[in-house]
Amino acid sequence: MHTDRLLPSVVSRLRAAGCVFAEDEARLLTAAARTPDELDALVSRRSSGVPLELVLGWAEFCGLRITVEPGVFVPRRRSEFLAEQAAALCPPGGTVVDLCCGSGALGAAVAARAPGVTLHAADLDPVAVACARRNLARCGGLVHHGDLFAALPAELRGRVDVLIANVPYVPSADVPLLPPEAREHEPLLALDGGSDGLAVLRRVAAAAAAWLAPGGHLLSETGEHQAEAARAAFASGGLSASLARDPERYATLVLGSAAASGRAKT
Repeated sequence: MHTDRLLPSVVSRLRAAGCVFAEDEARLLTAAARTPDELDALVSRRSSGVPLELVLGWAEFCGLRITVEPGVFVPRRRSEFLAEQAAALCPPGGTVVDLCCGSGALGAAVAARAPGVTLHAADLDPVAVACARRNLARCGGLVHHGDLFAALPAELRGRVDVLIANVPYVPSADVPLLPPEAREHEPLLALDGGSDGLAVLRRVAAAAAAWLAPGGHLLSETGEHQAEAARAAFASGGLSASLARDPERYATLVLGSAAASGRAKT
């Protein structure tokens, strides 16, 4: 297929549809298509508002190509900060858990940066679980279906070195204000964090200390305006809590650590 000849028309169609990065997206779409008809179908889907990642079937995250499918939360670039921080805290051969794992992007990124870890992931959405299993098979990750800690094998209790919980944190009233790509194509379960956006985070923080190994860590992404309340929730759960920020990626994390003695701090 003569992509150079087709590229200008694809760029024009994407610009007309309001795609800000039309040139970059056009190159990706033309590379993905095998025939002009297939390219036309891909461009039509993108022009109708389907997220680029769902049109392509993958998202780039921390240098990895993560499979994404309709009905699955698309990993955000700002969450790369969470993956980097989590990987830096992993001890050699440690145990990592990725709660609310979605596509499994965070777990995959941590495993790629900390080879040798034992990885478990869990999600309440069966569509996400199926997608995560495909993404984590390459690193030997085990993916469980269920609600937060209830999904995990009991033998992990008290043995988790790094617990990632990228929970939904959009306040319910703000969900209708999200970009159409999110609110129309991603599951509400992965977006809605309750009245103040912290309902799921509080549940995780309240139970995390019992699952963490001595000196283990809990990391969650949150909104900047929620950061202090999120930190307080971690502290209420018996963890020493702090905040970390990456202004370039507009990312805010709350980090909690269990006492090295195995007893939670108060």
